[in-house]
Amino acid sequence: ALYFLFFPPGGSLEDLERRYSVAREESTRQARNLERIRALAAKVQLSRTEGERFLDSYFMDRRKAASTIVTELSKLAKEAGIRPKEHSFLMEPVEGSTDLTMMTVNGAYEGTYADLIQFINRIDRSPRFLIIDNLSAAPQQQAGQLNVSIRFHVFVREARS
Repeated sequence: ALYFLFFPPGGSLEDLERRYSVAREESTRQARNLERIRALAAKVQLSRTEGERFLDSYFMDRRKAASTIVTELSKLAKEAGIRPKEHSFLMEPVEGSTDLTMMTVNGAYEGTYADLIQFINRIDRSPRFLIIDNLSAAPQQQAGQLNVSIRFHVFVREARS
């Protein structure tokens, strides 16, 4: 009995208090880590939601992208006073992505320099995500008229099932 009095089975009172203190600190540290992980998980979910909203807003479905872009460019050109001619398309997969494709649109237009500036301004303010890659303008024999060639890049999404 004397042995158990001087050497209790769970350790002395000081040993038990020290182990309790260490366990409490470890518990507090793990609780903080858990809160950080929860906050990080919430941020990841928010960024995923906002990324999907961005893709839905600015990237079109591939099936209707060509007709939508031609309609949009023709409408913007007519509003600016420039005459649209022909458009051609080329689809290329985006490296590293399974559901994105880059559509290159080559368009020919005819108009004045002021009309071209208006057209570019309208493209810049368009709700579509149109990237002007190349623009060239050459004067015509008719005074003040330009032949304009513009290459656009538009990102489209493959249809989701």
